[in-house]
Amino acid sequence: MSDTEQTIAVIGGTGGLGSALAYRWGKASHEIFVGSRSAEKAELAAAELNRRLGTQTVHGLANRDAAAAAEIVVLTVPFANHEAIVEEITEAVQGKIVVDTTVPLVPPKVSHVQLPEGGSVAKRTQENLGGNVRVVSAFQTVAAAHLAEDESVEGEVLVCGDNVEARTIVLALVETLGLKGWHGGPIDNSVVSESLTPLLIFLNKRYRLNGAGIRIVGH
Repeated sequence: MSDTEQTIAVIGGTGGLGSALAYRWGKASHEIFVGSRSAEKAELAAAELNRRLGTQTVHGLANRDAAAAAEIVVLTVPFANHEAIVEEITEAVQGKIVVDTTVPLVPPKVSHVQLPEGGSVAKRTQENLGGNVRVVSAFQTVAAAHLAEDESVEGEVLVCGDNVEARTIVLALVETLGLKGWHGGPIDNSVVSESLTPLLIFLNKRYRLNGAGIRIVGH
């Protein structure tokens, strides 16, 4: 499968991270399906993305329809809505790769690590969707505001999942955004990525940073 042949559904694609990812992948010639609980809202978001991109390769659909239409499904939904949306799209994502970007942020203490029962959101997603779905965790350490702009973006992404082939495919999608991705090991390791987000939020506030991220260093 070449990059240009991939179709990507961004569930929650009308939000900050979802719309930013949809825009960047649209620029990289992927066909995008923006998903929302409201099909009308998704259509409006898709029309705006097509206007920015100068194409007609972005489509707006209800979440379940968007998930059914694409080869790769990316969850960019708030933690509070996550479980219900996973249940909604379960049948539509069988046999596919599902990329879960969700972080267990619980307002008002969004700068505190508050992991769910079982260890991580992505692990729960894998358990709920079943073994016929390859769940990959990614994008918890990149600021949506940076991705939404046309400028190059700095930062690195940990990609975790039990299936190495699925991780490799997602790493290629990371690189089309201009980011560096790293194989982060099995889905159990997503607990680290999900814990980093509230820490980065704390650093942004404490040091007045604009979208803190991470970088892996070595010799």
